[in-house]
Amino acid sequence: MSVYEKLTAALQSKDPDAFVDLLHDDFEFVRHQSGTSMTKAEMAEMVGAMSGEDGWSIDNQRCVYENDDILVEHSFMSFPDGTREAVLTANTLKDGKIVRMESGASLLK
Repeated sequence: MSVYEKLTAALQSKDPDAFVDLLHDDFEFVRHQSGTSMTKAEMAEMVGAMSGEDGWSIDNQRCVYENDDILVEHSFMSFPDGTREAVLTANTLKDGKIVRMESGASLLK
């Protein structure tokens, strides 16, 4: 099963443990909108909180490109405050896991 297939399954089932298992120990999440980054532990905390919260969803998720080094995906995210974003994510892969996740998001009206 590809990293994309595992990632999609974890997100759709809102399984934070399955999601975190896809992250390399050296994982870094870079948010280009805010210029901040998160470690694997920080991402695990955020995903765990989101999985128990109503009002967020990931829709129309699709793989743009995947090989052994990179996974590029696009989706639409809805948030509890009613906002929606189009999100493009570039995931750098190492040892079959995501070692760096960079996202860019555009607010949808």
